[in-house]
Amino acid sequence: MQSPEPYVSPWMRDADVADTADLARVFFAKEVTPHRERFAEQHQVDRATWTKAGEAGLLLASIPEEYGGGGGTFAHEAAVLWEQCRSGDDALGLGIHSAIVAHYIHSFGTEEQKQRWLPPMASGDLVAALAMTEPGTGSDLQAVRTTARRDGDHYVVNGTKTFITNGGHADLVLLVARTGGEGATGISLLVTEVTGAEGFARGRVLKKIGQHGQDTRELSFTDMRVPVANLLGNEEGQGFYQMMQQLAQERLVIGIGAVAYAETAVEETVRYVKERTAFGKQVLDYQNTQFVLAECSTDVLVARTFLDHCMELHLAGRLDAVTVSRLKYWSTDMQCTVIDRCLQLFGGYGYITEYPIAQLYAGARVQKIYGGTNEIMKVLIARSL
Repeated sequence: MQSPEPYVSPWMRDADVADTADLARVFFAKEVTPHRERFAEQHQVDRATWTKAGEAGLLLASIPEEYGGGGGTFAHEAAVLWEQCRSGDDALGLGIHSAIVAHYIHSFGTEEQKQRWLPPMASGDLVAALAMTEPGTGSDLQAVRTTARRDGDHYVVNGTKTFITNGGHADLVLLVARTGGEGATGISLLVTEVTGAEGFARGRVLKKIGQHGQDTRELSFTDMRVPVANLLGNEEGQGFYQMMQQLAQERLVIGIGAVAYAETAVEETVRYVKERTAFGKQVLDYQNTQFVLAECSTDVLVARTFLDHCMELHLAGRLDAVTVSRLKYWSTDMQCTVIDRCLQLFGGYGYITEYPIAQLYAGARVQKIYGGTNEIMKVLIARSL
């Protein structure tokens, strides 16, 4: 039987996008994979990794060149994220920095704000984080309690944020805060420059099930003064609207990771069962192994074609909240199921953290939680029916 040719997503067939993917693949192989164990032990990548990514042109790949970015489409951004996940890395918070925070600033910031923050983000001189979640609120963004009280030409910020990716290295924190009354209309986004800022504190590194190399922290703000000029877009009360506009891309980013990590798990497992023997023959020769991998590889291909459909819609500016909610919940459920089934074929070695399959397993579980829980995704879908 002739083997099928490797599947290439339509959005990755453009020569320039393929070149970006090649560049990213080399970068992660050289600058991240050899240091993965050390990054996990220190709970963050080296600060220099960010500037190296900037020098390689991998940061803000889809932001216009006039703001220091790569000048590509979101396909270029997705190619970088795809190769990061295919390398097995979940430590460098590129998705938050490049695909999310940078696009908030580019989409809603004033010209002065874009010129001020995007170029140093593209070079890696500024690392960005997004501070939405609070200890008492999760997916319910309208319940945010962090306040930003106007005092002359400054806001006085008080509150605590948790589960913040890039919380250790962040120089720039896009902060969800309440500048007005209750509900959605009282929420604004502030671009807070936190390095050395009085009233800002980084909390403890959060010990997670997986993603050990990612600098996830709590952040606290105590009477921290933020210039009014740092209000994203210079208009109060627009924060909830701005978040709703950008959440589709955030959930698409999660879908990219889900499919790429699951595909990586299947390939790792095929490689292992060809090398491993049990009872005198290759593990791959057992029918159960063949059936599991046949099913898992099919699930991944189905997910990838769904992802490609969403990418096509997004590149055309037509990706809606319901469709991307379907992608986010379904692909992350698939990711967890496929990786779990693959790990089983490793036997006891699948439970050893030095094996990539164990790292993929531990890192997968949060995918069903952040970016809006999968239960919230189903609520959004049900409302459209």
